[in-house]
Amino acid sequence: MSPNVRSLFKKGALSVFILALFVLLGCATPVGVGYLDREESHRKLTASVLTGSTLSAPTMQILNRTGLVGKFKSQPAEVIATIHKGVPTEDETDRFFALAELSFLYAWQSGDRSYYLASAMYAYALLFPGGGANAPDAFDPRFRTAVDIYNLGIAEGFTAPDGTTIDLKEGTYRLPFGELVVSADPDSFRWSSYRLVRFADVSRLSLRGLRNEYRWPGIGAALVASTEYVSGVADPVSAKVPPGVKVPVTAFVRVRDPEAGLKTGKLRGRLELYTTDSATTVTIGGRTVPLEFDLSSALASTLEGSKVYSMETKGFFSGNLLLFKDEKRFKESVFFMSPYRPGRIPVVMIHGTASSSARWAQMLNELQNDRRLWGRYQFWAFTYNTGNPILYSGGLLTEGLKEVVRGLDPDGADPALKNMVIIGHSQGGMLTRLTAIDSGTRFWDSASKVPFDKIDVSPDTREMLRKSFIYTPLPFVKRVVFISTPHRGSYVAGGWIGRFAGRFVSLPFRMLDVMKEVVSLNPKAVDLRSLKAIPKSTENMDPNSQFVKTFSSIPIAPGIPAHSIISVENLSAPKEKWTDGVVKYESAHIDDAASELIVHSGHSTQSEPHTIEEVRRILLLHIGIQ
Repeated sequence: MSPNVRSLFKKGALSVFILALFVLLGCATPVGVGYLDREESHRKLTASVLTGSTLSAPTMQILNRTGLVGKFKSQPAEVIATIHKGVPTEDETDRFFALAELSFLYAWQSGDRSYYLASAMYAYALLFPGGGANAPDAFDPRFRTAVDIYNLGIAEGFTAPDGTTIDLKEGTYRLPFGELVVSADPDSFRWSSYRLVRFADVSRLSLRGLRNEYRWPGIGAALVASTEYVSGVADPVSAKVPPGVKVPVTAFVRVRDPEAGLKTGKLRGRLELYTTDSATTVTIGGRTVPLEFDLSSALASTLEGSKVYSMETKGFFSGNLLLFKDEKRFKESVFFMSPYRPGRIPVVMIHGTASSSARWAQMLNELQNDRRLWGRYQFWAFTYNTGNPILYSGGLLTEGLKEVVRGLDPDGADPALKNMVIIGHSQGGMLTRLTAIDSGTRFWDSASKVPFDKIDVSPDTREMLRKSFIYTPLPFVKRVVFISTPHRGSYVAGGWIGRFAGRFVSLPFRMLDVMKEVVSLNPKAVDLRSLKAIPKSTENMDPNSQFVKTFSSIPIAPGIPAHSIISVENLSAPKEKWTDGVVKYESAHIDDAASELIVHSGHSTQSEPHTIEEVRRILLLHIGIQ
């Protein structure tokens, strides 16, 4: 090869090398960008200690600026202590947020719960700064993260050694840099006639059976509390609250001068416990701040393992079975989900045959979490033995509501109690109708050959018969809602299933005693072969029964709007064949209804979304919200 050729070859090789070097450098410059897929970009945007063992970008910035990234991996406690002492060039907002997140992460990794409380204290100092400083703007993602760190830090910091229950009590709590002295007001642990005990952190609960879980966002550790009835405390407003009800509460620790306490290592806090009945907001440093609650978790916890479900079948077959042992407190069979609050309109829910009040859970969860309805309504329930004759149950309902209203408001000072809404499903709808009709003696006349005023019975028996057979509109009932109600009977009740089941229903002793007296003193009044022949609810709902014919002929009283929600599972069939599998459309339909909604559903439609939304619409209408 000639010298000229060798020279050209060397120059060409050098050029190729330089070109390749530039190409390589162009692919990996010291500073540049790459591309993430959508999942990675979303993860990067929302990364924080609450989404896993990842720190947020603002906290990583602090670690990078202080050169502590590597050290945090091996000596996290020392890094937290270093940043706690101060970073001269850092804004306090940035420093407090980083400390809150770093402490929370280390608490989770190490199991040292003092760091959970520390994270809550840092977050509090960030959210509620003193000296006229501003908290992070609402558009700053650190704001909500700091709220959640505070809430979870309080819950985890007060968690008992068993790792599940929350132990809320006064005392001195160790912090990594000092101590937190907590005081508490014992009165805040009272819920009317109950004491709040055994707290559970809702963030650790997994709900089932409810379509939605609602959490009211705000400050404080959202908890569920059990209750203990305080004996000797007679409070009528809570007398109808069952002992198994779980209560949504929030625990808030108000810290006195948190920034000064962080510097000295001595923090002072006051533990404040709130229920949704006591407050839904709290004032901190002149700011009104919402409290965090989780009503869905409280509802699901109430029904977890509840014996009310086992009562559904037992309550159908036994007329004497009691849901509550304290017969005196619940003699009206009306119970509340929370203590009575003047100014809130009662919504009374009445379940159907072989069912229970627990079957309203889906609807209750939706309605009590609607902030437009919250504070305007209170939810009650009526429970009964569903195999008993309908008029017997109806008498218990109407008289029970009268007694409850009289006991709560003897002077008639609460206008909300005079604006009641009754909602009934299936047989419960038939009971609902009895609150809004003027029957005169028609029910008695259809069952007896002797006029009511001529019957020979004792005064007590006559009074009980009057309560069961003669109805006038309850003056405080202002709207009724019928859901899948067999106004003209149910073909299932009138079929072999209803007849067969009715044979095994035992009637209440009280009713049997009354009928014995009626039959013995008035042998020609009632055509009964024996007391066993007294019609049960299934026989009452037979479309061919005299009771149903009389019942359906009595109109709803004027001035009481009646709404009908009718379930139909075969909408593609001709209208005259519509049914929900238990009740035909022609039986559920009523003339002159204020509204009628057809829902594509089986008979148990009270849990269906369209049914619930219609009830929501009706309740909004009732308070003037179109």
